[in-house]
Amino acid sequence: MMEVMHVYREWLESPFIDDETRAELVAIEGDEAEIRARFQHPMSFGTAGLRGVLGAGTGRMNRYVVRKATLGYARYLKLYSNDAAERGVIIAHDNRRKSREFCLETAGVLAAQGIRTYIFDSLRTTPELSFAIRYCHAIGGVVITASHNPPEYNGYKLYDEHGCQLVPRYTDELSAIINRIEDPLSIKSLTLEEAGNLITMLGPEIDEAYYQAVMGIRLRADVEKDNFTVVYSPQHGTGNVPVREVLKRCGYCVIPVEEQCFPNEDFVNTKNPNPESSEAYDLSLEYAERVGADIAITTDPDCDRLGVVAKHNGKYELLTGNQSGAILLNYILDFAYKNGTLPENAVMCNTVVTSSLGDRVCEKYGVKVEKTLTGFKFIGDKIHTYSKTGKYNYVFGYEESYGCLIADFVRDKDGVQASLMLCEAAAYYKTLGKTLWDVLTDLYKEFGYYLDAQTSVVHKGADGAAKIAALVDRVRCNPPHEVEGIAVVDIEDYLSDRMVEQGFPSSNVLRFVFADGSWVAIRPSGTEPKCKYYYCVTGANKTAAKAKYTALRKAFES
Repeated sequence: MMEVMHVYREWLESPFIDDETRAELVAIEGDEAEIRARFQHPMSFGTAGLRGVLGAGTGRMNRYVVRKATLGYARYLKLYSNDAAERGVIIAHDNRRKSREFCLETAGVLAAQGIRTYIFDSLRTTPELSFAIRYCHAIGGVVITASHNPPEYNGYKLYDEHGCQLVPRYTDELSAIINRIEDPLSIKSLTLEEAGNLITMLGPEIDEAYYQAVMGIRLRADVEKDNFTVVYSPQHGTGNVPVREVLKRCGYCVIPVEEQCFPNEDFVNTKNPNPESSEAYDLSLEYAERVGADIAITTDPDCDRLGVVAKHNGKYELLTGNQSGAILLNYILDFAYKNGTLPENAVMCNTVVTSSLGDRVCEKYGVKVEKTLTGFKFIGDKIHTYSKTGKYNYVFGYEESYGCLIADFVRDKDGVQASLMLCEAAAYYKTLGKTLWDVLTDLYKEFGYYLDAQTSVVHKGADGAAKIAALVDRVRCNPPHEVEGIAVVDIEDYLSDRMVEQGFPSSNVLRFVFADGSWVAIRPSGTEPKCKYYYCVTGANKTAAKAKYTALRKAFES
Protein backbone atom coordinates (compact mmCIF):
# COMPACT_ATOMS: atom_id res chain seq x y z
CA MET A 1 0.00 0.00 0.00
CA MET A 2 2.94 2.33 0.66
CA GLU A 3 4.00 2.18 -3.00
CA VAL A 4 0.43 2.87 -4.12
CA MET A 5 0.24 5.89 -1.83
CA HIS A 6 3.59 7.11 -3.14
CA VAL A 7 2.33 7.08 -6.75
CA TYR A 8 -0.89 8.76 -5.64
CA ARG A 9 1.09 11.56 -3.95
CA GLU A 10 3.23 11.97 -7.07
CA TRP A 11 0.11 12.53 -9.12
CA LEU A 12 -1.50 14.81 -6.57
CA GLU A 13 1.59 17.02 -6.21
CA SER A 14 2.78 17.01 -9.83
CA PRO A 15 2.95 20.46 -11.46
CA PHE A 16 1.89 18.85 -14.76
CA ILE A 17 -1.53 17.65 -13.56
CA ASP A 18 -4.50 19.66 -14.82
CA ASP A 19 -6.97 21.23 -12.39
CA GLU A 20 -9.82 18.82 -13.13
CA THR A 21 -7.66 15.78 -12.43
CA ARG A 22 -6.18 17.36 -9.29
CA ALA A 23 -9.66 18.06 -7.93
CA GLU A 24 -10.62 14.43 -8.52
CA LEU A 25 -7.50 13.28 -6.65
CA VAL A 26 -8.11 15.67 -3.77
CA ALA A 27 -11.66 14.33 -3.43
CA ILE A 28 -10.40 10.80 -2.67
CA GLU A 29 -7.63 11.86 -0.26
CA GLY A 30 -7.78 9.64 2.81
CA ASP A 31 -9.91 6.99 1.07
CA GLU A 32 -7.39 4.15 0.94
CA ALA A 33 -9.73 1.69 -0.75
CA GLU A 34 -10.49 4.12 -3.60
CA ILE A 35 -6.84 5.10 -4.00
CA ARG A 36 -5.85 1.46 -4.15
CA ALA A 37 -8.57 0.74 -6.73
CA ARG A 38 -7.25 3.54 -8.95
CA PHE A 39 -3.49 3.04 -8.56
CA GLN A 40 -2.70 -0.53 -7.50
CA HIS A 41 -3.07 -2.09 -10.96
CA PRO A 42 -1.90 0.21 -13.79
CA MET A 43 -3.65 -0.09 -17.16
CA SER A 44 -2.18 -2.88 -19.29
CA PHE A 45 -2.81 -4.32 -22.74
CA GLY A 46 -5.58 -6.92 -22.70
CA THR A 47 -7.80 -8.62 -25.27
CA ALA A 48 -8.41 -5.33 -27.11
CA GLY A 49 -5.70 -2.87 -26.07
CA LEU A 50 -6.14 -0.62 -23.05
CA ARG A 51 -9.69 -0.36 -21.74
CA GLY A 52 -11.11 0.84 -18.45
CA VAL A 53 -13.23 3.26 -16.48
CA LEU A 54 -12.54 6.95 -17.03
CA GLY A 55 -10.95 8.84 -14.14
CA ALA A 56 -7.74 9.90 -12.43
CA GLY A 57 -5.15 7.24 -11.66
CA THR A 58 -2.77 4.80 -13.31
CA GLY A 59 -5.55 2.20 -13.40
CA ARG A 60 -8.06 4.49 -15.10
CA MET A 61 -8.40 5.89 -18.61
CA ASN A 62 -7.21 9.50 -18.72
CA ARG A 63 -5.00 11.81 -20.77
CA TYR A 64 -1.85 10.87 -18.83
CA VAL A 65 -2.31 7.14 -19.40
CA VAL A 66 -2.97 7.91 -23.09
CA ARG A 67 0.15 10.09 -23.31
CA LYS A 68 2.32 7.44 -21.69
CA ALA A 69 1.05 4.68 -23.97
CA THR A 70 1.51 6.91 -27.02
CA LEU A 71 5.07 7.89 -26.12
CA GLY A 72 5.88 4.20 -25.73
CA TYR A 73 4.22 3.51 -29.10
CA ALA A 74 6.25 6.30 -30.73
CA ARG A 75 9.50 4.85 -29.40
CA TYR A 76 8.42 1.37 -30.45
CA LEU A 77 7.65 2.54 -34.01
CA LYS A 78 11.02 4.22 -34.35
CA LEU A 79 12.74 0.99 -33.32
CA TYR A 80 10.54 -0.97 -35.70
CA SER A 81 11.00 1.16 -38.83
CA ASN A 82 13.41 3.76 -40.14
CA ASP A 83 10.63 5.56 -42.03
CA ALA A 84 8.02 5.51 -39.25
CA ALA A 85 8.07 9.28 -38.79
CA GLU A 86 7.34 9.98 -42.44
CA ARG A 87 4.80 7.20 -43.06
CA GLY A 88 2.86 8.30 -40.04
CA VAL A 89 0.00 6.99 -37.92
CA ILE A 90 -3.77 7.07 -38.58
CA ILE A 91 -5.98 7.92 -35.58
CA ALA A 92 -9.74 7.42 -35.26
CA HIS A 93 -12.22 7.68 -32.41
CA ASP A 94 -15.81 6.86 -31.50
CA ASN A 95 -18.55 8.83 -29.72
CA ARG A 96 -17.50 8.21 -26.13
CA ARG A 97 -16.63 10.59 -23.34
CA LYS A 98 -13.13 12.04 -23.85
CA SER A 99 -12.72 10.25 -27.20
CA ARG A 100 -11.93 13.39 -29.21
CA GLU A 101 -9.68 14.65 -26.43
CA PHE A 102 -7.74 11.38 -26.32
CA CYS A 103 -7.50 11.40 -30.14
CA LEU A 104 -5.90 14.85 -30.07
CA GLU A 105 -3.63 13.89 -27.16
CA THR A 106 -2.43 10.86 -29.13
CA ALA A 107 -1.76 12.99 -32.21
CA GLY A 108 -0.04 15.64 -30.07
CA VAL A 109 2.37 13.19 -28.42
CA LEU A 110 3.25 11.55 -31.74
CA ALA A 111 3.81 14.97 -33.30
CA ALA A 112 6.06 15.95 -30.41
CA GLN A 113 8.15 12.90 -31.31
CA GLY A 114 8.33 14.02 -34.94
CA ILE A 115 5.87 11.39 -36.23
CA ARG A 116 3.28 12.49 -38.76
CA THR A 117 -0.33 11.76 -37.81
CA TYR A 118 -3.58 11.70 -39.75
CA ILE A 119 -6.90 12.24 -38.00
CA PHE A 120 -10.50 12.29 -39.15
CA ASP A 121 -12.72 15.35 -38.79
CA SER A 122 -15.18 13.41 -36.62
CA LEU A 123 -15.93 9.91 -35.37
CA ARG A 124 -15.15 6.92 -37.62
CA THR A 125 -15.54 3.16 -37.29
CA THR A 126 -12.82 0.82 -36.11
CA PRO A 127 -12.86 -1.17 -39.38
CA GLU A 128 -12.38 2.01 -41.44
CA LEU A 129 -9.34 2.80 -39.28
CA SER A 130 -7.91 -0.63 -40.13
CA PHE A 131 -8.66 -0.05 -43.83
CA ALA A 132 -7.13 3.45 -43.82
CA ILE A 133 -3.79 2.24 -42.45
CA ARG A 134 -3.16 0.07 -45.48
CA TYR A 135 -4.81 2.48 -47.92
CA CYS A 136 -2.50 5.30 -46.77
CA HIS A 137 0.56 3.04 -46.35
CA ALA A 138 0.85 4.26 -42.75
CA ILE A 139 3.17 2.65 -40.22
CA GLY A 140 0.35 2.04 -37.75
CA GLY A 141 -2.88 3.23 -36.24
CA VAL A 142 -4.75 4.06 -33.05
CA VAL A 143 -8.46 3.95 -32.34
CA ILE A 144 -9.98 5.49 -29.24
CA THR A 145 -12.94 3.31 -28.24
CA ALA A 146 -14.29 1.07 -25.51
CA SER A 147 -16.43 -0.80 -28.03
CA HIS A 148 -19.61 -2.06 -26.36
CA ASN A 149 -18.74 -1.22 -22.75
CA PRO A 150 -20.94 1.09 -20.60
CA PRO A 151 -20.63 4.91 -20.92
CA GLU A 152 -18.11 5.28 -18.08
CA TYR A 153 -15.50 3.31 -20.07
CA ASN A 154 -13.07 4.29 -22.79
CA GLY A 155 -10.14 2.56 -24.44
CA TYR A 156 -7.10 2.74 -26.68
CA LYS A 157 -6.27 0.16 -29.39
CA LEU A 158 -3.04 0.01 -31.37
CA TYR A 159 -2.58 -1.32 -34.89
CA ASP A 160 0.39 -2.36 -37.01
CA GLU A 161 1.13 -1.38 -40.59
CA HIS A 162 -1.06 -4.25 -41.87
CA GLY A 163 -4.17 -2.87 -40.17
CA CYS A 164 -4.13 -5.56 -37.49
CA GLN A 165 -4.30 -4.96 -33.75
CA LEU A 166 -0.96 -5.56 -32.09
CA VAL A 167 -0.68 -9.16 -30.87
CA PRO A 168 1.20 -10.17 -27.67
CA ARG A 169 4.58 -10.69 -29.31
CA TYR A 170 4.47 -6.95 -30.09
CA THR A 171 2.55 -5.63 -27.06
CA ASP A 172 4.94 -7.43 -24.72
CA GLU A 173 7.82 -5.49 -26.25
CA LEU A 174 5.78 -2.30 -26.31
CA SER A 175 4.76 -2.71 -22.66
CA ALA A 176 8.41 -3.03 -21.65
CA ILE A 177 9.16 0.25 -23.46
CA ILE A 178 6.19 1.97 -21.78
CA ASN A 179 7.23 0.73 -18.35
CA ARG A 180 10.68 2.32 -18.80
CA ILE A 181 9.17 5.81 -19.11
CA GLU A 182 10.36 7.56 -15.96
CA ASP A 183 8.11 10.62 -15.64
CA PRO A 184 4.81 9.91 -17.42
CA LEU A 185 3.11 13.05 -16.10
CA SER A 186 5.48 15.45 -17.89
CA ILE A 187 5.11 13.97 -21.39
CA LYS A 188 4.84 16.69 -24.03
CA SER A 189 1.73 16.81 -26.24
CA LEU A 190 1.54 19.43 -29.00
CA THR A 191 -1.64 21.30 -29.84
CA LEU A 192 -2.90 21.36 -33.43
CA GLU A 193 -1.41 24.84 -33.82
CA GLU A 194 1.96 23.80 -32.41
CA ALA A 195 2.11 20.63 -34.50
CA GLY A 196 1.55 22.42 -37.81
CA ASN A 197 1.78 20.07 -40.80
CA LEU A 198 2.72 17.12 -38.57
CA ILE A 199 -1.02 16.60 -37.99
CA THR A 200 -3.15 16.27 -41.13
CA MET A 201 -6.93 16.08 -41.40
CA LEU A 202 -8.07 13.19 -43.60
CA GLY A 203 -10.52 13.98 -46.40
CA PRO A 204 -13.63 12.15 -47.66
CA GLU A 205 -11.63 10.13 -50.19
CA ILE A 206 -10.85 7.58 -47.44
CA ASP A 207 -14.56 7.14 -46.72
CA GLU A 208 -15.34 6.69 -50.41
CA ALA A 209 -12.55 4.16 -50.95
CA TYR A 210 -13.79 2.17 -47.97
CA TYR A 211 -17.42 2.24 -49.19
CA GLN A 212 -16.35 0.99 -52.61
CA ALA A 213 -14.37 -1.84 -51.06
CA VAL A 214 -17.31 -2.88 -48.85
CA MET A 215 -19.74 -2.86 -51.78
CA GLY A 216 -17.31 -5.12 -53.63
CA ILE A 217 -18.01 -8.04 -51.27
CA ARG A 218 -21.53 -8.63 -52.66
CA LEU A 219 -22.23 -12.10 -54.02
CA ARG A 220 -25.73 -11.44 -55.37
CA ALA A 221 -25.82 -7.71 -56.05
CA ASP A 222 -29.06 -8.08 -57.98
CA VAL A 223 -30.95 -10.02 -55.30
CA GLU A 224 -34.63 -9.03 -55.03
CA LYS A 225 -34.98 -6.19 -52.50
CA ASP A 226 -38.38 -4.66 -53.30
CA ASN A 227 -40.18 -6.59 -50.57
CA PHE A 228 -37.33 -6.62 -48.06
CA THR A 229 -37.07 -4.14 -45.16
CA VAL A 230 -34.37 -3.75 -42.53
CA VAL A 231 -34.44 -1.67 -39.34
CA TYR A 232 -31.03 -0.38 -38.26
CA SER A 233 -29.61 1.17 -35.08
CA PRO A 234 -26.02 2.40 -34.62
CA GLN A 235 -26.50 2.68 -30.83
CA HIS A 236 -25.46 6.37 -30.94
CA GLY A 237 -22.13 5.27 -32.42
CA THR A 238 -19.95 5.36 -35.50
CA GLY A 239 -21.95 3.02 -37.74
CA ASN A 240 -24.73 5.49 -38.52
CA VAL A 241 -23.16 7.04 -41.64
CA PRO A 242 -21.28 4.11 -43.25
CA VAL A 243 -23.87 1.37 -42.68
CA ARG A 244 -26.78 3.47 -43.90
CA GLU A 245 -24.78 4.84 -46.84
CA VAL A 246 -23.62 1.42 -48.06
CA LEU A 247 -27.05 -0.20 -47.67
CA LYS A 248 -28.70 2.76 -49.44
CA ARG A 249 -26.29 2.58 -52.38
CA CYS A 250 -26.92 -1.14 -52.65
CA GLY A 251 -30.67 -0.61 -52.90
CA TYR A 252 -31.91 -1.77 -49.49
CA CYS A 253 -34.90 -0.21 -47.75
CA VAL A 254 -33.46 0.84 -44.38
CA ILE A 255 -35.57 2.23 -41.54
CA PRO A 256 -33.20 3.96 -39.08
CA VAL A 257 -33.94 4.05 -35.34
CA GLU A 258 -33.79 7.84 -35.30
CA GLU A 259 -33.54 8.14 -31.51
CA GLN A 260 -30.23 6.23 -31.61
CA CYS A 261 -28.74 7.72 -34.78
CA PHE A 262 -27.01 10.80 -33.38
CA PRO A 263 -23.63 10.57 -31.60
CA ASN A 264 -24.04 10.67 -27.83
CA GLU A 265 -21.45 9.96 -25.18
CA ASP A 266 -24.04 8.87 -22.60
CA PHE A 267 -26.02 6.57 -24.94
CA VAL A 268 -29.14 8.37 -23.76
CA ASN A 269 -31.69 6.45 -25.82
CA THR A 270 -30.40 2.91 -25.46
CA LYS A 271 -30.49 0.72 -22.39
CA ASN A 272 -27.33 -1.06 -23.49
CA PRO A 273 -25.10 -0.45 -26.55
CA ASN A 274 -23.87 -4.05 -26.53
CA PRO A 275 -25.39 -6.28 -29.29
CA GLU A 276 -24.95 -9.26 -26.95
CA SER A 277 -27.64 -7.79 -24.67
CA SER A 278 -31.34 -8.15 -25.54
CA GLU A 279 -31.85 -4.63 -24.14
CA ALA A 280 -29.94 -3.23 -27.12
CA TYR A 281 -32.86 -4.18 -29.39
CA ASP A 282 -35.79 -2.67 -27.47
CA LEU A 283 -36.33 0.36 -29.73
CA SER A 284 -35.36 -1.53 -32.87
CA LEU A 285 -38.05 -4.10 -32.16
CA GLU A 286 -40.65 -1.37 -31.74
CA TYR A 287 -39.71 -0.05 -35.19
CA ALA A 288 -39.58 -3.54 -36.71
CA GLU A 289 -43.04 -4.48 -35.43
CA ARG A 290 -44.45 -1.16 -36.62
CA VAL A 291 -43.21 -1.54 -40.21
CA GLY A 292 -43.15 -5.34 -40.40
CA ALA A 293 -39.40 -5.45 -41.07
CA ASP A 294 -37.76 -8.71 -42.11
CA ILE A 295 -34.76 -8.13 -39.85
CA ALA A 296 -33.52 -5.56 -37.35
CA ILE A 297 -29.76 -5.07 -37.08
CA THR A 298 -27.58 -3.09 -34.70
CA THR A 299 -23.88 -2.31 -34.59
CA ASP A 300 -21.95 -1.53 -31.42
CA PRO A 301 -20.53 2.01 -30.89
CA ASP A 302 -17.31 1.47 -32.87
CA CYS A 303 -19.15 -0.61 -35.49
CA ASP A 304 -16.96 -3.67 -35.50
CA ARG A 305 -19.75 -5.99 -34.31
CA LEU A 306 -23.23 -6.75 -35.61
CA GLY A 307 -26.32 -8.11 -33.90
CA VAL A 308 -29.51 -9.22 -35.66
CA VAL A 309 -33.12 -10.02 -34.86
CA ALA A 310 -34.97 -12.00 -37.55
CA LYS A 311 -38.72 -12.18 -38.11
CA HIS A 312 -40.07 -15.72 -38.08
CA ASN A 313 -43.72 -16.77 -37.96
CA GLY A 314 -44.71 -13.30 -36.83
CA LYS A 315 -42.18 -13.16 -33.98
CA TYR A 316 -38.71 -11.62 -33.81
CA GLU A 317 -35.95 -14.03 -32.83
CA LEU A 318 -32.60 -12.76 -31.51
CA LEU A 319 -29.65 -14.55 -33.07
CA THR A 320 -26.45 -15.02 -31.11
CA GLY A 321 -23.07 -14.18 -32.62
CA ASN A 322 -22.42 -17.90 -33.02
CA GLN A 323 -25.69 -18.34 -34.90
CA SER A 324 -25.43 -15.33 -37.22
CA GLY A 325 -21.78 -16.20 -37.88
CA ALA A 326 -22.67 -19.76 -38.87
CA ILE A 327 -25.48 -18.51 -41.15
CA LEU A 328 -23.14 -16.07 -42.92
CA LEU A 329 -20.43 -18.71 -43.21
CA ASN A 330 -22.88 -21.17 -44.74
CA TYR A 331 -24.22 -18.54 -47.16
CA ILE A 332 -20.74 -17.58 -48.38
CA LEU A 333 -19.40 -21.14 -48.71
CA ASP A 334 -22.57 -22.44 -50.36
CA PHE A 335 -22.44 -19.66 -52.96
CA ALA A 336 -18.74 -20.23 -53.65
CA TYR A 337 -19.19 -24.01 -53.91
CA LYS A 338 -22.15 -23.78 -56.31
CA ASN A 339 -20.45 -21.14 -58.48
CA GLY A 340 -17.03 -22.79 -58.58
CA THR A 341 -15.31 -19.88 -56.82
CA LEU A 342 -14.26 -21.64 -53.62
CA PRO A 343 -10.45 -21.31 -53.64
CA GLU A 344 -8.06 -24.18 -53.08
CA ASN A 345 -6.71 -24.44 -49.54
CA ALA A 346 -9.58 -22.32 -48.24
CA VAL A 347 -9.45 -21.53 -44.54
CA MET A 348 -11.96 -20.19 -42.03
CA CYS A 349 -10.71 -18.69 -38.77
CA ASN A 350 -12.50 -18.61 -35.46
CA THR A 351 -11.56 -18.74 -31.79
CA VAL A 352 -11.31 -21.48 -29.18
CA VAL A 353 -14.55 -20.15 -27.61
CA THR A 354 -16.56 -19.99 -30.85
CA SER A 355 -19.30 -22.59 -31.42
CA SER A 356 -18.35 -25.79 -33.24
CA LEU A 357 -21.36 -25.43 -35.57
CA GLY A 358 -19.27 -23.38 -38.00
CA ASP A 359 -16.60 -26.09 -37.96
CA ARG A 360 -19.19 -28.61 -39.16
CA VAL A 361 -20.21 -26.28 -42.00
CA CYS A 362 -16.57 -26.03 -43.06
CA GLU A 363 -16.16 -29.81 -42.99
CA LYS A 364 -19.05 -30.09 -45.44
CA TYR A 365 -17.33 -27.82 -47.97
CA GLY A 366 -13.78 -29.04 -47.38
CA VAL A 367 -12.63 -25.81 -45.77
CA LYS A 368 -9.89 -25.91 -43.14
CA VAL A 369 -10.61 -24.40 -39.71
CA GLU A 370 -7.92 -22.49 -37.82
CA LYS A 371 -8.45 -21.71 -34.14
CA THR A 372 -7.03 -18.72 -32.31
CA LEU A 373 -7.26 -17.30 -28.81
CA THR A 374 -10.04 -14.83 -28.04
CA GLY A 375 -9.53 -11.46 -29.73
CA PHE A 376 -9.88 -10.71 -33.43
CA LYS A 377 -6.28 -9.48 -33.48
CA PHE A 378 -5.21 -13.14 -33.62
CA ILE A 379 -7.41 -13.75 -36.66
CA GLY A 380 -6.02 -10.60 -38.29
CA ASP A 381 -2.52 -11.86 -37.61
CA LYS A 382 -3.36 -15.21 -39.24
CA ILE A 383 -4.70 -13.41 -42.31
CA HIS A 384 -1.45 -11.48 -42.67
CA THR A 385 0.57 -14.68 -42.34
CA TYR A 386 -1.50 -16.37 -45.08
CA SER A 387 -1.03 -13.34 -47.35
CA LYS A 388 2.74 -13.74 -47.05
CA THR A 389 3.08 -17.52 -47.23
CA GLY A 390 0.20 -18.32 -49.59
CA LYS A 391 -0.41 -21.52 -47.60
CA TYR A 392 -4.14 -20.85 -47.20
CA ASN A 393 -6.77 -18.65 -48.80
CA TYR A 394 -8.88 -16.83 -46.25
CA VAL A 395 -12.65 -17.04 -46.84
CA PHE A 396 -14.22 -15.97 -43.52
CA GLY A 397 -13.51 -15.31 -39.85
CA TYR A 398 -15.73 -14.79 -36.84
CA GLU A 399 -16.00 -14.78 -33.06
CA GLU A 400 -18.86 -15.71 -30.75
CA SER A 401 -18.97 -12.09 -29.60
CA TYR A 402 -20.82 -10.91 -32.74
CA GLY A 403 -17.75 -9.95 -34.78
CA CYS A 404 -16.89 -11.24 -38.24
CA LEU A 405 -14.83 -10.33 -41.30
CA ILE A 406 -15.74 -11.24 -44.86
CA ALA A 407 -13.06 -9.62 -47.07
CA ASP A 408 -9.57 -8.96 -45.78
CA PHE A 409 -9.07 -5.38 -47.00
CA VAL A 410 -9.82 -4.83 -43.30
CA ARG A 411 -7.81 -6.82 -40.77
CA ASP A 412 -10.26 -6.50 -37.89
CA LYS A 413 -13.91 -7.46 -37.49
CA ASP A 414 -16.13 -5.24 -39.61
CA GLY A 415 -19.74 -4.39 -38.77
CA VAL A 416 -20.26 -2.58 -42.07
CA GLN A 417 -19.29 -5.61 -44.16
CA ALA A 418 -21.33 -7.84 -41.88
CA SER A 419 -24.40 -5.59 -42.21
CA LEU A 420 -24.29 -5.68 -46.00
CA MET A 421 -23.69 -9.42 -46.29
CA LEU A 422 -26.33 -10.31 -43.71
CA CYS A 423 -28.92 -8.16 -45.50
CA GLU A 424 -28.02 -9.86 -48.78
CA ALA A 425 -28.30 -13.32 -47.21
CA ALA A 426 -31.66 -12.51 -45.59
CA ALA A 427 -33.02 -11.03 -48.83
CA TYR A 428 -31.83 -14.04 -50.84
CA TYR A 429 -33.30 -16.58 -48.43
CA LYS A 430 -36.59 -14.65 -48.52
CA THR A 431 -36.77 -15.31 -52.26
CA LEU A 432 -36.60 -19.02 -51.35
CA GLY A 433 -39.41 -18.60 -48.84
CA LYS A 434 -37.08 -18.84 -45.84
CA THR A 435 -36.19 -16.62 -42.90
CA LEU A 436 -32.77 -16.53 -41.24
CA TRP A 437 -34.29 -18.58 -38.43
CA ASP A 438 -35.34 -21.21 -40.99
CA VAL A 439 -31.75 -21.35 -42.27
CA LEU A 440 -30.45 -21.85 -38.73
CA THR A 441 -33.00 -24.62 -38.15
CA ASP A 442 -31.84 -26.29 -41.38
CA LEU A 443 -28.26 -26.23 -40.10
CA TYR A 444 -29.35 -27.89 -36.86
CA LYS A 445 -31.21 -30.57 -38.82
CA GLU A 446 -28.09 -31.25 -40.87
CA PHE A 447 -25.39 -31.05 -38.20
CA GLY A 448 -27.20 -31.56 -34.90
CA TYR A 449 -28.46 -29.09 -32.34
CA TYR A 450 -25.91 -26.71 -30.78
CA LEU A 451 -26.68 -24.81 -27.59
CA ASP A 452 -24.09 -22.07 -27.14
CA ALA A 453 -24.09 -19.97 -23.99
CA GLN A 454 -21.90 -17.71 -21.92
CA THR A 455 -22.03 -16.90 -18.21
CA SER A 456 -19.71 -14.85 -16.02
CA VAL A 457 -18.71 -14.10 -12.45
CA VAL A 458 -17.87 -10.45 -11.69
CA HIS A 459 -15.26 -9.30 -9.17
CA LYS A 460 -14.65 -5.55 -9.18
CA GLY A 461 -12.16 -3.54 -7.13
CA ALA A 462 -8.45 -3.78 -6.41
CA ASP A 463 -8.59 -7.49 -5.52
CA GLY A 464 -10.91 -8.43 -8.38
CA ALA A 465 -8.20 -9.67 -10.74
CA ALA A 466 -6.73 -11.94 -8.05
CA LYS A 467 -10.15 -13.42 -7.24
CA ILE A 468 -10.82 -14.10 -10.91
CA ALA A 469 -7.43 -15.76 -11.36
CA ALA A 470 -8.17 -17.91 -8.31
CA LEU A 471 -11.42 -19.12 -9.88
CA VAL A 472 -9.56 -20.38 -12.94
CA ASP A 473 -6.80 -21.94 -10.83
CA ARG A 474 -9.30 -23.88 -8.75
CA VAL A 475 -10.66 -25.55 -11.88
CA ARG A 476 -7.13 -26.07 -13.21
CA CYS A 477 -6.11 -27.89 -10.03
CA ASN A 478 -9.36 -29.86 -9.63
CA PRO A 479 -10.70 -30.50 -13.12
CA PRO A 480 -13.82 -32.62 -13.68
CA HIS A 481 -13.19 -35.82 -15.64
CA GLU A 482 -16.79 -36.58 -16.55
CA VAL A 483 -20.21 -34.96 -16.31
CA GLU A 484 -23.44 -36.98 -16.41
CA GLY A 485 -21.47 -39.98 -17.63
CA ILE A 486 -19.89 -38.10 -20.54
CA ALA A 487 -16.10 -38.24 -20.32
CA VAL A 488 -13.68 -35.35 -20.69
CA VAL A 489 -11.40 -36.49 -23.52
CA ASP A 490 -9.07 -33.48 -23.60
CA ILE A 491 -8.11 -30.59 -21.36
CA GLU A 492 -6.55 -27.71 -23.28
CA ASP A 493 -4.59 -25.52 -20.86
CA TYR A 494 -3.32 -22.54 -22.83
CA LEU A 495 -0.63 -21.88 -20.23
CA SER A 496 0.86 -25.31 -20.94
CA ASP A 497 3.85 -26.07 -23.15
CA ARG A 498 1.62 -28.30 -25.29
CA MET A 499 -0.61 -25.44 -26.43
CA VAL A 500 2.30 -23.02 -26.82
CA GLU A 501 4.05 -25.57 -29.04
CA GLN A 502 0.88 -25.66 -31.18
CA GLY A 503 1.35 -21.95 -31.86
CA PHE A 504 -0.93 -20.37 -29.25
CA PRO A 505 0.42 -17.49 -27.15
CA SER A 506 0.53 -18.38 -23.46
CA SER A 507 -2.83 -17.38 -21.96
CA ASN A 508 -4.85 -18.14 -18.85
CA VAL A 509 -7.54 -20.12 -20.64
CA LEU A 510 -8.87 -23.62 -19.99
CA ARG A 511 -10.97 -25.64 -22.44
CA PHE A 512 -12.54 -29.02 -21.61
CA VAL A 513 -13.59 -31.19 -24.56
CA PHE A 514 -16.14 -33.97 -23.99
CA ALA A 515 -16.58 -37.27 -25.80
CA ASP A 516 -19.84 -36.14 -27.44
CA GLY A 517 -18.23 -33.00 -28.98
CA SER A 518 -19.47 -30.58 -26.32
CA TRP A 519 -16.93 -28.32 -24.65
CA VAL A 520 -16.55 -25.78 -21.85
CA ALA A 521 -14.01 -22.94 -21.79
CA ILE A 522 -13.02 -20.67 -18.90
CA ARG A 523 -11.05 -17.43 -19.11
CA PRO A 524 -10.66 -14.11 -17.33
CA SER A 525 -12.05 -11.28 -19.48
CA GLY A 526 -9.44 -9.05 -21.05
CA THR A 527 -11.72 -6.00 -21.01
CA GLU A 528 -13.96 -6.32 -17.94
CA PRO A 529 -13.62 -7.56 -14.30
CA LYS A 530 -15.17 -10.93 -15.13
CA CYS A 531 -14.37 -14.60 -15.24
CA LYS A 532 -16.15 -15.92 -18.33
CA TYR A 533 -17.55 -19.42 -18.89
CA TYR A 534 -18.31 -20.52 -22.46
CA TYR A 535 -20.47 -23.54 -23.26
CA CYS A 536 -20.93 -25.35 -26.57
CA VAL A 537 -23.35 -28.19 -25.95
CA THR A 538 -24.42 -30.72 -28.58
CA GLY A 539 -27.65 -32.67 -28.41
CA ALA A 540 -30.20 -34.56 -30.44
CA ASN A 541 -32.59 -31.68 -29.79
CA LYS A 542 -32.99 -28.51 -27.76
CA THR A 543 -34.42 -30.28 -24.70
CA ALA A 544 -31.53 -32.73 -24.49
CA ALA A 545 -28.97 -29.97 -24.96
CA LYS A 546 -30.56 -27.83 -22.22
CA ALA A 547 -30.43 -30.69 -19.72
CA LYS A 548 -26.77 -31.29 -20.53
CA TYR A 549 -26.04 -27.55 -20.26
CA THR A 550 -27.57 -27.41 -16.78
CA ALA A 551 -25.37 -30.28 -15.64
CA LEU A 552 -22.24 -28.68 -17.10
CA ARG A 553 -22.93 -25.36 -15.37
CA LYS A 554 -23.35 -27.12 -12.05
CA ALA A 555 -20.08 -29.02 -12.53
CA PHE A 556 -18.00 -26.00 -13.53
CA GLU A 557 -19.54 -23.07 -11.67
CA SER A 558 -20.45 -24.62 -8.33
